[in-house]
Amino acid sequence: MRATSLYIGLRMARVALHLVEGSVRIALLFPFADARRRAELRRAWSLRLLRCLGIEVAADPALAQCAAGLLAANHVSFVDVFVINAVLPAGFVAKSEVARWPLIGWLCRHNETIFIERGSRRAAHGTQLHMIDALRSGRRVAIFPEGTTTRGDRLLPFHGALFQAAVDAGTPVCALTLRYTDANGRPSAAPAYVDDVSLLECLHAILASPGLVAHVAVAANLLPPFADRRHLAHRAHGAIATSLTHQATDAPGSAVQHQRKEGAINR
Repeated sequence: MRATSLYIGLRMARVALHLVEGSVRIALLFPFADARRRAELRRAWSLRLLRCLGIEVAADPALAQCAAGLLAANHVSFVDVFVINAVLPAGFVAKSEVARWPLIGWLCRHNETIFIERGSRRAAHGTQLHMIDALRSGRRVAIFPEGTTTRGDRLLPFHGALFQAAVDAGTPVCALTLRYTDANGRPSAAPAYVDDVSLLECLHAILASPGLVAHVAVAANLLPPFADRRHLAHRAHGAIATSLTHQATDAPGSAVQHQRKEGAINR
């Protein structure tokens, strides 16, 4: 059953209040908190935001292996940042446009986000140096190497340049898969922030789809030393693609799942 307009309006108001509350917390608490405390605050705030959105998080126990290093994940929605922060608080590499988003941009700018400016070699070099410093200091840095979002039904080629910092810093790379399912356990495109969909439209689609679950799983934990960034990007891409394929075939209603049920009945 789809949510009513009144319900969606109330949830949107709740989300807006939570974003404002997050801004106040950052302004008052972050200047006096160490890195560990900031990570705890980021995790707790992200979990509450996801609850406001009606999204439950299903986390892979293997995420405990990703203590530090580079996190590389497929990209579906603006919500991905908060889903990852809810399980593995990290500083994100994001497009410079995100910094101009209302409230969310301000939150990102004050949450160790590293922004990329397109078309500038000097800016790209600066981004690499920031990533290397963060990784060498033991912090997690997260990237979406596709460079854009999809509906979660395919994986685009990876930009290898984003992996150079892990090669230079000699840190592990944890390849993650993100996918969203509805109340019946079937793949959902409601959170997909794609094409000409606006941020507000995407938010409305999420709130109109009760029972959403965000699944975060480890596709591979890649350890240094690495040959080069292209080889590393290829390994991460292959691991995430394979993991997404396996998860899709195990989803309720898939052809493989249907065949398994038939086989169980016929045995």
